Amino acid sequence: MKRLESEDVANVILTGEVVSAYVARNAVPAPELPALVALVHGALSKLATSGAHHVAANPVARATEAQIRRSITPDHLVSFVDGKPYKVLTRHLSANGLDARRYRERYGLPKDYPMVAANHAALRSALARRIGLGRPSGEIAALAVQTDGSLPFGNRASVEA
Repeated sequence: MKRLESEDVANVILTGEVVSAYVARNAVPAPELPALVALVHGALSKLATSGAHHVAANPVARATEAQIRRSITPDHLVSFVDGKPYKVLTRHLSANGLDARRYRERYGLPKDYPMVAANHAALRSALARRIGLGRPSGEIAALAVQTDGSLPFGNRASVEA
């Protein structure tokens, strides 16, 4: 009997999981089950052998200095993943299985490459300052009382009544 290597065992286990998940949601006649298992196993084996070579043969191109400069504008950052402009890259990157560190490494970007467009960051910073974030709690309470003595969000008496 042939001894299975760890890669073969993993492929057999994965084949079982894929077929099991498929059969759980789809009606498959019993006589067609061996053909389905063979088809899935063959496809996974092909992916295992050709997939590793494909990744090594096609490394991601690193961005040039000119491309990096053009990708940063005050209003948006152009993604190297899909070439579209974004105000904030983090959600787009996570949707593509990346984080900021991996994105910078993958495309050869400097460690200080921004993840948020400058104008968007300034807008968010101004909003945070306006609502009192970053100030000690005593200063926030002083700002909350308006000049006429009322509270900015209505009078307590009207809320309690």
